[in-house]
Amino acid sequence: MRNKIVTAAALAVAAALSLSACDGGSDNADGSVAEVSAQPKGKAATVLDRPFEKPDLVLTDTTGKPYDLRERTKGKPTLIYFGYTHCPDVCPLTMSNIAVARKQLPKADQDRLQVVFVTTDPERDTAAELAKWLPAAGDPSFVGLTGDFPTIQAGARQLGSGVEPSTKDKNGKVVSMHGTQVVAFSPKTDLGYVLYGEDTTPEDFAKDLPKLVEGENP
Repeated sequence: MRNKIVTAAALAVAAALSLSACDGGSDNADGSVAEVSAQPKGKAATVLDRPFEKPDLVLTDTTGKPYDLRERTKGKPTLIYFGYTHCPDVCPLTMSNIAVARKQLPKADQDRLQVVFVTTDPERDTAAELAKWLPAAGDPSFVGLTGDFPTIQAGARQLGSGVEPSTKDKNGKVVSMHGTQVVAFSPKTDLGYVLYGEDTTPEDFAKDLPKLVEGENP
């Protein structure tokens, strides 16, 4: 199993996001600690009282061209996830769950929804590797981004997400430690109000996506 890091609002939402390790990434982009609205038991979404700003990232997409995250997703409902293609479980499962839910939207809403996968293992996850992996793990419409690790790590931290450089375990296997939440950004404000943990099901996403596409909190 891969290592995991508590992210987003840190201990305040650790139970909601079902993460098993701890990290200091608990701040919003403005330096304030994220506050979490009380959610009904069993609700997949965690709604922040103080939303995250969209990371100011310019990385490389699967075609090898620069991709300005803020500019390209401005005014569009956007889901952002940090992970890596060699992940054995949560990363492909998360992409698959979102893809299944996305297909249940009307075609116009499918086209509006932006799903962005940012690698935490850029040394192995080249643009070509992401281009090959994303359609199989999720959907051909998903955006895959790679670049230098410090830039990616800084972007993740803007979302309160812990990301550590890849290391090798005792068996020589490369492991990338990263947070496992999906952050949903509103098309109305371009701010991230909603978090989803690794236990979010396709049904959970399918229930919430129509609201997220319209810029409403679930």
